[in-house]
Amino acid sequence: MKANVGTIDRALRIIVGLALIGLTATGHIGVWGWIGVVPLATGLFRFCPAYTLLGASTCKR
Repeated sequence: MKANVGTIDRALRIIVGLALIGLTATGHIGVWGWIGVVPLATGLFRFCPAYTLLGASTCKR
């Protein structure tokens, strides 16, 4: 797995993922908020499978 998620993209994914999980855990939004695990994981691992399929990358070259 080659990293394809850049620094700003990574930070935003982690923030959004944690926010969604936090809102779900506190009962402010429904169970769909657990989808925040996806951006959190892609931010932590710096790899997005969708970017690979699309041939995209936000990493500096």
